[in-house]
Amino acid sequence: MYSTTDFKKGLKIEMDKEPYEIIDFQHVKPGKGGAFVRTKLKSLISGKVIDRTLRAGEKVETPNIEEKNMQYLYSEGNDFIFMDNETYDQVHIDKEACAESAGFLLENINVKVLYYNGKPINIETPNFIEVKITQTEPGLRGDTVSGATKPATLETGLVISVPLFLNEGDLIKVDTRTKSYIERINAKQ
Repeated sequence: MYSTTDFKKGLKIEMDKEPYEIIDFQHVKPGKGGAFVRTKLKSLISGKVIDRTLRAGEKVETPNIEEKNMQYLYSEGNDFIFMDNETYDQVHIDKEACAESAGFLLENINVKVLYYNGKPINIETPNFIEVKITQTEPGLRGDTVSGATKPATLETGLVISVPLFLNEGDLIKVDTRTKSYIERINAKQ
């Protein structure tokens, strides 16, 4: 069990028989009355974010969560197929469980699969990936300083905003947490 004094960003806890990750928290000591902790929690199953207030020192359950390093292989029907890096077993995970991270799944990418009570519930992709732009409007010479952006479709199917100077075929670095462009890796060969 965790106490509210153990809270930190990224800590995984269980409330109402569901696993949550702490996104943000704040200890509050009002002038009168007891201290309390305001938390912002993200469900690891549904992705829904909730606010919860707990009394200082209150205890919460530790979820039965296990992380396994796996490699994404391919998509089949309503499932993504992953391979356990240690046992080489293949696991089918429902696309809905990975909906948030699906736009960053490149073949053979290594991810962490979260298991809750022995059932895969979510995946965590690396913080940064290198991906090719497959479709965007052509860039124009001189469009490097303006700060304006345009939509670009990545090889995974995800659409993000990129600077005007990027073209189809460019390899870029993307932050998977914010779904934003970081930098160009190299120009089109």
